[in-house]
Amino acid sequence: MPSASATRIFAAGERIFTEGDPPDVAYLIESGRVEVWANQGAKRLTLSFLGAGEILGEMAVIDRAPRSACADALTEVVVTEIRADQLRERLDEADPVLRSLLIGLLTRYRRGLRAARVGSSGPEPAADNENQEQQRRIADKIRLERELLEAIERDELRIAFQPIFDLLEQRIVGFEALVRWDHPTRGAVSPAEFIALAEETSLIVPVGHYALRKSCQLLAKLDGTLPTHIRPWVAVNISARQSVVPDFADLLARTAEEFGLEPRRLKAEITESLALDYDRVMELIRRCRHHGIGVALDDFGTGHSGLGHLHRLDFDSIKLDRAFVTPLPADTKAVALVRGIATMLNGLCAEVIAEGVETLEQAQTLHRLGVRFIQGWLVGRPQEPSLILEQLLTPPRVELV
Repeated sequence: MPSASATRIFAAGERIFTEGDPPDVAYLIESGRVEVWANQGAKRLTLSFLGAGEILGEMAVIDRAPRSACADALTEVVVTEIRADQLRERLDEADPVLRSLLIGLLTRYRRGLRAARVGSSGPEPAADNENQEQQRRIADKIRLERELLEAIERDELRIAFQPIFDLLEQRIVGFEALVRWDHPTRGAVSPAEFIALAEETSLIVPVGHYALRKSCQLLAKLDGTLPTHIRPWVAVNISARQSVVPDFADLLARTAEEFGLEPRRLKAEITESLALDYDRVMELIRRCRHHGIGVALDDFGTGHSGLGHLHRLDFDSIKLDRAFVTPLPADTKAVALVRGIATMLNGLCAEVIAEGVETLEQAQTLHRLGVRFIQGWLVGRPQEPSLILEQLLTPPRVELV
């Protein structure tokens, strides 16, 4: 394990590091004054003066390049060492766009320093293939982010509804709303790509709001073609960023009512990572329940799973991840796990919705194990809401034994 950060003292006039030294450490200046300088032919070119609270020598550590300047203590200087791995770990965890911009800034700084020394920029250094590829990926990401924002503004995203089927009543009772993006030149963009991009930025809020409004609009339009006794609900996915919007549950209710829907026709789906924020989710559930809006825990059984979610948070529905469903019915361990989960959740009066159901045998097994609701290709793929009328009027038959 690397040693903890150490405190060092440099006497007035002492060299802290020299141009060309390896980038092994950076320094936080606790007290004193430092001059950073470089040679300009026979002259000494002062680059900056640094004092208490400033960081020294971080550039070389960040871009893993030899020191491009010297640093001397002008007075007695006390510093705290910052290990290279401390800085690089934080840089590696940073947003890749910001990381790329920082590296680009350092590259231009070094180029400018070289020009100041020799009086011209001189030949460009050979480009690093790995860095070029990274820059290309970052440029693509920035471009895609801009195009996603434009797609929202131009109403170019679309919503697909995937049916949720009641095995007991043999009918479709609701849908999960899924956002799709058909790019004008790239074709269909994977939701895993553009949703992840949106979640890295504040774009997930307008994307989520777009999906909410569009889902309510489409559900209201669907109601106009259905008999009054068929009134499915729609579940919309809620991101962590959306959940911190003030009065978000009230926004859900207002949006539903704007399109003539009762708020109970909406369900809010949250992920397990968001469920770790108990206080926030408790308040969200409380406000949603005030409006009659159900709250579902998505992808249960993966990632951050914990029974604490179920003990402390009163979810209306729990969506069982497809990882438990795919091995059925042959995998006896999966059978035992699903049976235990279904028994527990039914005891908590929470609906169990199994995701990723693709075969009749899986559906029959889930029914025997106590699961009432299923979602997956067996009962319907995600599709345009205008194409699901027949499924609602004449739902698929899932023979149970």
